[in-house]
Amino acid sequence: MKRLSVIASAMLVVALTAFGCAQMSSMYDSASGWTTLIDGDKGLENFTRAGDANWRAEGGAIVADKGKGGHLVTKRSYTNFQIRAEFWADHTTNSGIFTRAQDPSKIGADNAYEFNIFDQAPRPEFSTGSIVGFGKVKPIHKAGGKWNTYVITVKGTNLQATLNEVETININDSKFALGPFALQFANRGKEPGGVIRWRKVQIKEL
Repeated sequence: MKRLSVIASAMLVVALTAFGCAQMSSMYDSASGWTTLIDGDKGLENFTRAGDANWRAEGGAIVADKGKGGHLVTKRSYTNFQIRAEFWADHTTNSGIFTRAQDPSKIGADNAYEFNIFDQAPRPEFSTGSIVGFGKVKPIHKAGGKWNTYVITVKGTNLQATLNEVETININDSKFALGPFALQFANRGKEPGGVIRWRKVQIKEL
């Protein structure tokens, strides 16, 4: 009886290990090196919230549309990496992906590289596809009212991005070297900020 109990326990450990590996492989693809942080409406637990945005799982995505503003901040810091993000933005949405953030509790364009999502930015040269304060976008790109794919590559001093497979920015800057990245929802003062939906967010270290 005792031997059967030992065998059963061993089988349970093997089963749990296999289950754990299966769960891990759904988030990390060792063949390609991508780690999936958001997959549909799953993944909020992979981020720390900063601010009061009403982040929630809804309709197959992670969504925010109310609050004074806030970020979903990764729990890890990154130096050289590529981000692949699928998002839906309204025409009035003010959002973005902040990389190499220096202060995870207070993220802004002055202490991180903000790859912008803001079709109606007051300064069009820093609208969707730009890096706010660092790299102007030309021609102007629009993300409102549709699903988009942002691919952001940060390696050494080079900062590059494509929106729907069209390059929007490619600059060199050395101000920030390391930090987490963050997904933003921002309001527009007296006006609603516009909904932002993230349905797939992945990162690969380079």
